[in-house]
Amino acid sequence: MVRWTSHDLFTAPLRTAVLVLLAAGCGRRSPDAGPRPPEALPPVAPGELRAPEVFGVIPDKEERSRALFLEASRVLLHPRCANCHPAGDTPLQGTQGQVHEPPVTRGPEDRGVVGMQCTGCHQDRNLEFSRVPGAPNWHVAPKSMAWVGKTPRAVCEQLKDKSRNGGKSLADIVEHNKHDELVAWGWHPGSGREPAPGSQERFGAIIEAWVNTGAECPSEEAKP
Repeated sequence: MVRWTSHDLFTAPLRTAVLVLLAAGCGRRSPDAGPRPPEALPPVAPGELRAPEVFGVIPDKEERSRALFLEASRVLLHPRCANCHPAGDTPLQGTQGQVHEPPVTRGPEDRGVVGMQCTGCHQDRNLEFSRVPGAPNWHVAPKSMAWVGKTPRAVCEQLKDKSRNGGKSLADIVEHNKHDELVAWGWHPGSGREPAPGSQERFGAIIEAWVNTGAECPSEEAKP
């Protein structure tokens, strides 16, 4: 703050000029003020995903990586994915994450218990007449990969942790998300269910770009 005293030698016009220059300097972004904020990204519809190249507007590599994961978390935390990553022993269903009906439990291998195994109802494809969803290898994710109620940062840390992700490397994570058939179901859920945003191809490309920029995790407060 500039304080004028009765002893300063500035004339009134000079005072005015100095104040104008100070005001202009406060509003100008310096060259080293840091990376462009995520708000610089173009808007995106709820059912779409931004293309990986769009994130090039964020020059800082680590910040770009964090922004890419936030975009990916729009899929990871969508009900089509999160419902099969419950914190408890029962999968969820529906857009609001209701408890699975009929009552089931994950069992010792995350595939149900004897007589109530997942594949007893869920086949390798959607059954449109009975409205039962299906895809190859239908099962519940292990508790170590529970996503319901988690922040994007927590999910990010789980994905990278080999002690929790089934021993997968970052390259394995890219391959899994780009080509796994059960992951693909999220965009083809059938029976009028809301699909995950974008497409598996776009989602896989975002995950790959995230890994290629350092696989950084967003802050705990960051939201998709």
